[in-house]
Amino acid sequence: MTSSQDACYISLLGLAEYFRTSTPPDIKKCIQCLQALFTFKPPLKVEARTHLQLGQILMAYTKNTDLAKNHLEQAWILSENINNFDDVKFDTASLLAQLYQQQDQSSLAKPVLRKAIELSQHNVYWHCKLLFQLAQTHATDKEYTLASELLAVGVESTDESNATYLKSLFLLSRAMIMMIERKTNDVLAILNQASPIIDHSIQNVHLKEYLKVFFYVLQVCHYLQLGQVKTVKTSLKMLQQSIQTIIAPNWPSDEQIFGQNNTEMFMWLPKEQLYVLVYLVTVSHSMMAGYMDKAQKYTEKALTQIEKLKSQENKPILAVFQIILLEHIIMCRLVMGNKSLAIKEIALAKDVCLSSSNKFLLKKHAPQLHCLLGLYAMSTSLFEHAEKQFYACIQETTERELKLFANLNLAIVYLRTKREQDLRNILEQIQQENSQCSNSQALMGSFYYVQGLNAFHKSSFHEAKRFLRETLKMANAEDLNRLTSCSLVLLSHVFLSIGNSKESMNMVTPAMQLASKIPDIHVQLWGSAILKDLHRMLKEPTQEIEAYNNHVHFSQNLIADQLKCTKFPEHALINWFQGDPPLPMLSQDLLVQPTATIVAPVAVASGSGVPMVVQQQQQQQQQGGTFVRLPGTLNQQVMFQ
Repeated sequence: MTSSQDACYISLLGLAEYFRTSTPPDIKKCIQCLQALFTFKPPLKVEARTHLQLGQILMAYTKNTDLAKNHLEQAWILSENINNFDDVKFDTASLLAQLYQQQDQSSLAKPVLRKAIELSQHNVYWHCKLLFQLAQTHATDKEYTLASELLAVGVESTDESNATYLKSLFLLSRAMIMMIERKTNDVLAILNQASPIIDHSIQNVHLKEYLKVFFYVLQVCHYLQLGQVKTVKTSLKMLQQSIQTIIAPNWPSDEQIFGQNNTEMFMWLPKEQLYVLVYLVTVSHSMMAGYMDKAQKYTEKALTQIEKLKSQENKPILAVFQIILLEHIIMCRLVMGNKSLAIKEIALAKDVCLSSSNKFLLKKHAPQLHCLLGLYAMSTSLFEHAEKQFYACIQETTERELKLFANLNLAIVYLRTKREQDLRNILEQIQQENSQCSNSQALMGSFYYVQGLNAFHKSSFHEAKRFLRETLKMANAEDLNRLTSCSLVLLSHVFLSIGNSKESMNMVTPAMQLASKIPDIHVQLWGSAILKDLHRMLKEPTQEIEAYNNHVHFSQNLIADQLKCTKFPEHALINWFQGDPPLPMLSQDLLVQPTATIVAPVAVASGSGVPMVVQQQQQQQQQGGTFVRLPGTLNQQVMFQ
């Protein structure tokens, strides 16, 4: 450029920056200054950089995404073949792909990122950043094999450049993808490969601690995916210790830790979000282990922290955490017999999903919402609505485990409504599906429980005992307390039915102790009915009266709560079976009312990767049950920021 052109260019840039940083910013004049640069027909580098700057300004300060996209596309076309222009070229590619993603045009984002990755092999920072971004794009589109292949390329690339920290991130990210694909053996292999690198090859203590949190989150989720609640305890404790180290007052800020050199400017999540995530996996563990009080306590703390972070900057990942936590707390309410709070929180979860950008969360969590509504409908004896909700879940989900649990719910519906042919058909289908998901202790134990329940209803008591003993063996091995308590109370009822009062008492006593510890009002309701009959058989009137009074107390609490919840406008959500969920209906005349007979659910721990819950229904002394899987694998939601 001539000196006069140079002076005009610098002046316009200065003015643009002045208007951008004014209070309040004058974005219109800022954009006009940048656009004025094109009248001087600047060199390609200047033109490309200006298009990039305009794209950045438009994306940050306006809603004119089409104009932003036009400028970024121009910047990419101009800069793609210019040498020694890495920052503009690759920043443009990354931002343009991000914009395509926001507009649900990932098919346009992928070729841009692939070309940029090809051009950036000489630049470790940009090469890795673009690999992560493209892997995330494929993972979002559920193209997990392609995402995994890109992360493997990252491992090789960082190995060649001796970027050990980045290599660890690529390995852990790949393990996360393998978890989503349920490739159990591959997950273990990659975690075993990453562990010694983190322990012995990362010299920076701060980076090491962040990697340890990432590693332990994956390890905990992996064990929970297998239903190994007991095995996971050591890893969970290590995770909780690591997060306490990171959030300590003397710990440096993320900006200080990740700003030292360009190969260390990557992190999975900032420490404030990691703090919430650790609460979340702790809640998940508490749910599976059957500690409802703990799950509620940690959920409330996590939700408080989320609101605090939202007030500072409302990042999309916070809504992801919020919806998963709500799904957990809803299950706590159902287990503890508080349906009135459960339906209000289902409605809140629905609102969170609807308020997300492009209803992204609704697309991800609608099947889980249907499953939760199905459980709620069963707890209010609305079996027709429950059936439709579980069917909607099955139709909408691509998740094998969630589909299996919805089918288990349907099996209980058919059992309760005496639809024997439908029950036989679905049990055969479940048998096939369970054989494909047999790596989960809790999942297999839950299936045995359903078979035992079915055998009990058919008065096949020997067969019921066989199935329930298998359930107990698996539940006891991994401290699945809710599965244990529900199996014990059903086994007690089996022994009561064949007149073996001694064995019945031996089963119901620990069942009631566990139920009180959880606490699970539904097992207590069922157990108190059994105890009443046992004490009558044993001619123990004082204990019989006590058991009867307990049973009346539990029953009255559940009936009162049921009458309360069915008067809420949110109760109308049970009529939502497809499409976007409706706003709550306000007219009480339009609400579906429950039948007069109370059906109380009894929760049993179950799961494959995240908490899964079996709910057992008891009507007088006739048992049924429902299943629900608490949704959301954390690692599907975010890879890198």
